[in-house]
Amino acid sequence: MTERNDALPQQLSFHRRPLIIGIAGCSGSGKTTLARELTSQLAATLLPLDFYYICLGHLPPDERALQNFDHPDSLEHSLLARHIEDLAAGNAIERPIYDFTTHTRVRDRTSTIESARVLIVEGILALHYAELRTQYDFSIYVNAPNEICLNRRIYRDMRERGRTEESVRAQFEATAKPMADLYVIPSAQHASVTVEGTDALDWSVEQVLKRMRELGMLRG
Repeated sequence: MTERNDALPQQLSFHRRPLIIGIAGCSGSGKTTLARELTSQLAATLLPLDFYYICLGHLPPDERALQNFDHPDSLEHSLLARHIEDLAAGNAIERPIYDFTTHTRVRDRTSTIESARVLIVEGILALHYAELRTQYDFSIYVNAPNEICLNRRIYRDMRERGRTEESVRAQFEATAKPMADLYVIPSAQHASVTVEGTDALDWSVEQVLKRMRELGMLRG
């Protein structure tokens, strides 16, 4: 098991602007868990793509759940790109708050996100959009088998998003897997390093940090 290094943030070799890291992988691959651990270890600001889903308040409630949330057009990636630019310039942003139970953004409310020395952008399509990739200094792809991804997605969506197992399985077959094949998996070619989502978290973190050291982004 990798020993956690609490002094790690002081070992970063910083640029004039924040170090920006993109993390992608299929839904349920383990990318969010890895992103959260790296956020903690690197004292970073985390930007999940999930908060940038386009608001579906203009649609009747029964039609919202039928939308393809795994397609690149479901996310307002241009807004995220602007927010990354603002944070990279040292400015705070007002990030949308997305309600997954209603598929809408919370009206008249945002979360103020401050800049930091490290920014981590995480989501299934984080490595798909060229306008995001051009801003990354380092990128990670988390790989995992379909069955593992599906089981993790069922557990998460039932617990956190009020979904039924049947609805999660149906959505996985109808949109999640096909969109992953078309957009997510091919984006792995843009990663600086690929880790396995079935490996121990400590080992994945060590692989990422090792590669960052090799590229001169970390000292020690």
